Amino acid sequence: MFISSAYAATASASPDWTSFAPFVVIFVLFWFMLIRPQMKQAKEQRNMIAALQKGDEVTTTGGLVGRVTKVGDSFVSLEIAPETVVHVQKHTIQTLLPKGTIKTL
Repeated sequence: MFISSAYAATASASPDWTSFAPFVVIFVLFWFMLIRPQMKQAKEQRNMIAALQKGDEVTTTGGLVGRVTKVGDSFVSLEIAPETVVHVQKHTIQTLLPKGTIKTL
């Protein structure tokens, strides 16, 4: 015969846990480098939006800079220029600026 007989390998009785170690390490790295910081940043953003009050100076995700004139349940009124008020959704507020920032612009 030209071809020798092939025999199946014997099955090991104990599972090889070391093959799962790379997956565990990758998950831990993702948790500490991506997921955890993103959850922390989202929590800070929610707290900042919840603490908005009249007179705060903010920027929106669209780039508008203004002073808060009215805070509602889901909308905020921003004065972006004298006598010019726009209404934006609360979740579009990106940054709370220090007082007096608008005067320096």
